Amino acid sequence: MMPDSEAQLMRFADMLSAMGTEPRLRIVRLLLSAHPTGMVVGEIGSELGITSSTLSHHLEKLKNEGLVTVKREGVFLRYMANHQALQELLAFLYAECCTRNQVVEPEKITCCGR
Repeated sequence: MMPDSEAQLMRFADMLSAMGTEPRLRIVRLLLSAHPTGMVVGEIGSELGITSSTLSHHLEKLKNEGLVTVKREGVFLRYMANHQALQELLAFLYAECCTRNQVVEPEKITCCGR
């Protein structure tokens, strides 16, 4: 059995890997902008110009890594960003770069170049 920190490290690595493609990062960003209601698959595909089969593949990967959640609404699937999982990932990165090693000054962290 792996220590918690090793299991956590592997989980975060898998999460980063899942977001490591441009379409998946765009999906996560879009779902974050639609928080808390999320979006149905057709809306995501239309907004990002991704075909249904390709989108399904990307959403499945993000779901498997816990980055998005899905809820069935009749014949539709509504996806939402898993803000708790993303918060844990960001906290891990923040602790490593800004608290423990102070490689990056916390005051220098801003969103989107602001």
